[in-house]
Amino acid sequence: MKNLSVIIITKNAAEQIEQCLQSVKFANEIIVLDSGSEDNTIEICQRYTGNIMITDWRGFGIQKNRALAQVQHDWVLSIDADEQVTPDLQVEILQAIEQTEYNAFYIPRISYYCGRWMQHSGWQPDLIIRLFKKECAQFSNDIIHEKIIVTQGKIGQLNGQLRHFSFTSFESVLDKINRYSSASAEMLHAKGKRANLAKAIFHGFWAFFRTYILKRGFLDGQQGLMLAISNAEGSYYRYVKLMYLQDKFQK
Repeated sequence: MKNLSVIIITKNAAEQIEQCLQSVKFANEIIVLDSGSEDNTIEICQRYTGNIMITDWRGFGIQKNRALAQVQHDWVLSIDADEQVTPDLQVEILQAIEQTEYNAFYIPRISYYCGRWMQHSGWQPDLIIRLFKKECAQFSNDIIHEKIIVTQGKIGQLNGQLRHFSFTSFESVLDKINRYSSASAEMLHAKGKRANLAKAIFHGFWAFFRTYILKRGFLDGQQGLMLAISNAEGSYYRYVKLMYLQDKFQK
């Protein structure tokens, strides 16, 4: 039987990390890489694993590669602290790591937004690579929106769902808009991108139109409208923050 390692990066994840860990306790190894939690995240994780490391924060991609470097087994499942493996997905994962045709797998994810499982709005379908052979993949070093890069072999697809409790309250929406727009602005600035107020307004409008109209967010009820507005805000703030970064470094 082949063995499975789970990697999780955390910071102040006490509200959701136990449910996440419960859902992956079938794995042979759980590795947690924390970035200085100030709540009881570490205490909760210690109930499930002794493989806990505390590091500085370098961005999502770098953190996940750091965790990946500690893996001892052939297969890796990468899961975020606000995600949970369903029982059906668990069965499929254990079957998948025994086969020899594929080196990685897409997993369908369903995301929760302020009281609703979203079925449209660009959040469905949502196929993400999360299960892979250790020697066949790595993470991009992006600060946010990191990707798993499969370097060899074929990629299959599982059917069981990964549940993503992305926004359980509107306060979490506002917090994430602020943090992610700042990180995105830094990434764009590092790539030499430019912004002005007109570009910020355009990107905000386009994000709303894409989410609510093109991606049929109106079918997700009031949460679809809320998500379209928050996407617009996040996009607008990203380019406004980029504009201020330009001014800062030009002085």
